[in-house]
Amino acid sequence: MSRRATGLGWGILGVLAIVLLWEAYKFLGPAEGVVIGAVEGQTGSGVMILPRTHDRAMPHVWDMLARLFEPTSGGETPPLIATVAIAAVTTLGIAAVGWVLGVIVGGALALVMQRWQLLEWGLLPWIVVSQTVPLIAFAPVINAIGNQIDRGGTTWPQWLSVAVIASYLAFFPVAVGALRGLEAPDRIHVDLMRTYAVGYWSTLRHLRLPAAVPHLLPALRLAAANAVLGVVVAEVSIGMRGGIGRMLIQLAGQGSSDPAAPWGPIFGSIVLGLIAAGSVALIGVGLHRYRRGEATA
Repeated sequence: MSRRATGLGWGILGVLAIVLLWEAYKFLGPAEGVVIGAVEGQTGSGVMILPRTHDRAMPHVWDMLARLFEPTSGGETPPLIATVAIAAVTTLGIAAVGWVLGVIVGGALALVMQRWQLLEWGLLPWIVVSQTVPLIAFAPVINAIGNQIDRGGTTWPQWLSVAVIASYLAFFPVAVGALRGLEAPDRIHVDLMRTYAVGYWSTLRHLRLPAAVPHLLPALRLAAANAVLGVVVAEVSIGMRGGIGRMLIQLAGQGSSDPAAPWGPIFGSIVLGLIAAGSVALIGVGLHRYRRGEATA
């Protein structure tokens, strides 16, 4: 059995395990969950440590799947799966723009930090700290800046703000992975290049960049998944219409009467992340000769 088939088999088993765990907890768990510290007579007090298992909070997996093929909002509306697919195209397109921006910024930072160690000491801690900022708080700030630019006479569509937010999550793994890869060549090889008076750019092209490929490809896959996550969260945070994030908010508002519907865009987001990460694998096909010892992510 090939390595690819083995990986696919483990992936299917993982999905089946999640389904079995979901249904097992729904069958065995308490309908109203488990709450500690609740004060009698005060609704909403206490901390819920186990989720509710009734149908409004936790529908069966087969109900979620069946809902995908029912009308989105009744009547003659398209099936939910078609509506999710249309929204997914919008989200994926914006995520692709965000991914490209993140790769450019992350790659440039990695090159600068590798070239001048002083900048690495100064920039790398701030790059790490940047990822501690909550995205749901950061997104409205970027959207407000974009609105100011648009009012100033320069066209700045809302989707571009969402792409910038996505790039904020995408640049980090690229910067760290590329830096690690650029610094991967053995000291003896770097010294050999210096011995032959090979310049910086030739060393970068013939030694450092090929050595960076095994570290960079996993970083690019992670950045692609992060870009999708960033777009969905940004759509939720700033209320951009047309994407999966906005659709998720709209259907979640109907969750009490149609609990299976919000799971449609959730499944769509998961599939988008897999598609985005898998698409980056196409880059690896052209770089197969440099993928020996590829790092995992």
